[in-house]
Amino acid sequence: MQSSLLRFIEILRSHALPVSPAETLDAAAAMEVVGYSDRNTLRNALALTLAKSDREEHTFFYCFDQFFDEQAADFSTEGEADTAEEGGEGSDSTEAATADSPDAAGNGAGQAAAGGGSASDAAELEAAAGSSPSLKELLDGELLPALLENQRGALSTAMRSAAQDAGLSKIRLFTQKGQYTRRILDTLGEALIRDAVIELERADSPAIDTLRRYRDVLREQVRDYVEQQYLMNAEGHNSAFMEDILSKTRLSNIDRRHRDRVQEQVRRMARRLASRHSARRRPVKRGQLDMGKTLRGGMAHDGILFKTHWRSRKRDKAQLLAVCDVSGSVAAYASFLLMFLYSLQDVLPRTRSFAFSSHLGEISDLFRDEPLERAIELANWRYGGATDYGSSFRDFSQLALDDINRNTSVIILGDARNNRGNPELEIMQSIYQRSKQVIWLNPESRRAWGTGDSEMLRYQTACHYCAPCSNLQQLERVVDQLLKSLR
Repeated sequence: MQSSLLRFIEILRSHALPVSPAETLDAAAAMEVVGYSDRNTLRNALALTLAKSDREEHTFFYCFDQFFDEQAADFSTEGEADTAEEGGEGSDSTEAATADSPDAAGNGAGQAAAGGGSASDAAELEAAAGSSPSLKELLDGELLPALLENQRGALSTAMRSAAQDAGLSKIRLFTQKGQYTRRILDTLGEALIRDAVIELERADSPAIDTLRRYRDVLREQVRDYVEQQYLMNAEGHNSAFMEDILSKTRLSNIDRRHRDRVQEQVRRMARRLASRHSARRRPVKRGQLDMGKTLRGGMAHDGILFKTHWRSRKRDKAQLLAVCDVSGSVAAYASFLLMFLYSLQDVLPRTRSFAFSSHLGEISDLFRDEPLERAIELANWRYGGATDYGSSFRDFSQLALDDINRNTSVIILGDARNNRGNPELEIMQSIYQRSKQVIWLNPESRRAWGTGDSEMLRYQTACHYCAPCSNLQQLERVVDQLLKSLR
């Protein structure tokens, strides 16, 4: 069970549920206390030690059901004493598995291969063993008798052991299923069945159809087991692999069918940054003595001043102004930047948002009154169109220039392509002089700056920091640096 717990924790981690070594030890201790007999008790005990939020609890329950459903048969089907009972209960499932096989369908004898016909099949194979040394070896071994008597516990244990030897837990791609199926079959000894089939074909033995049926039953069971393990082990890794690809893909190239996944990825990035940069209150240990608070604290000790309190100086709150180009060429980038910023409201200071193309307007009220996705959609609808940076900066000057001070950070997202209009560089220089920092994020690569109608090289002189920003990875890095500067 300890090894099963470790494999289960690996699956949790592959599904983006963090489990620390200390939590692993707590889970192992919980398993020792509650035992393994009651599934619900075990499920709840592990959830208390491994899941730390509603989202993680949902992931945990999904993985638990997937993993321990596959384990349950091995907990309840140990030992040879249960073989007969298991054979009776499993006859229907094995019959269903064999009835669809090509060889069984050809002669209608598939039903006889499962459950009730096992005694006659065994006798038929024993009679044919004289002409096949491989078949004789199979009958003396464990695999073929387990198939004949439908010993599900023994077969499951053997498959698990063979899968462990084959490294099945490392399966990641659906194209690997055939490879791992073959490895497990070879470890189980299926090669000996193939040799016996060849020998019976040469001897023209009537028992060949019976042996083929049991061979096909074994292959189907192994394929089903590999399929189940693939779904359980590969899902989390494939999801992480896909997210890594999407984080490096240009936001304008992300297909609409991946939009929900990317939005969830943005929220997860935001939660990670919020946890990293959340404010931490620290007691003040120097400065001017707060006599009133110190005296009040000593009243509980007959006026003895055991603890001193110091005055803390309040800092002016920082302000963030986000100015986003929502014209057709960069609308996708603006949407994700705004989504990022408004997912960080617990960490970011006061945030005001502006959208522009040919003219500029404040959209902060949209994010207060509407859901995030709806607010972004309305901003694109209201202010989308042909780009005019000069006119938009004039609008910004009237709306917000007087509110910019040394505690204000201005973040601008746009490609700086002004259709050869007046760039109004003087307004940008004024913003630069008044603010704490001006950050310009450009979806285009640096090689494209200054080409054609791009005014980026001129705007760059009025910015504290300029960077290409075309994918989520770059966006997360920039927002991370922004939060560091605001702390």
